[in-house]
Amino acid sequence: MALNLDGKKAVVEEVAAIAAKAHSAVAAEYRGMTVTELTALRKTARETGVYLRVIKNTLARRAVAGTEFECMQEGLVGPLLMAFSMEDPGCAARLIGDFAKDHDKLIPKVVAIGGQVFGPSEMSRLASLPTRDQAISMLMAVMKAPIEKFVRTLAEPHAKLVRTVAAIKEQKEAA
Repeated sequence: MALNLDGKKAVVEEVAAIAAKAHSAVAAEYRGMTVTELTALRKTARETGVYLRVIKNTLARRAVAGTEFECMQEGLVGPLLMAFSMEDPGCAARLIGDFAKDHDKLIPKVVAIGGQVFGPSEMSRLASLPTRDQAISMLMAVMKAPIEKFVRTLAEPHAKLVRTVAAIKEQKEAA
């Protein structure tokens, strides 16, 4: 269904608002995918915090203009869908990457993060970034490790004394 001028402006404003808040973006070619496959992709995107939109390239170029994803404009060629990560930087790349494993018609074309554009080969690196909860967990483990080692070091002389006394006791009982 063709959009009139007001409809196009609304789509551009919506995508521009999403792009302004997004952490990263992935553009993927969907040529040849069935409606059922696209519906499944959209459902998964909603569950994982990814904004997914099939949008004309001219409208997409206007929408990303003035955002950190402006660098993607040259790569927007062909029938593309745009996936914006809203939760964490890697969720759009994980979604497209995982879905592309099962559906060979979905082909990643452009990946953008932090104002830099990358090819599809960098998508796996972006997908491997930890989620917010995982990053906090890793940070807490790093912060906790020195204290744990210090406490273990302080407790070791007492533990060594107990082991020595136990060994002497066993030696005397055996004799």
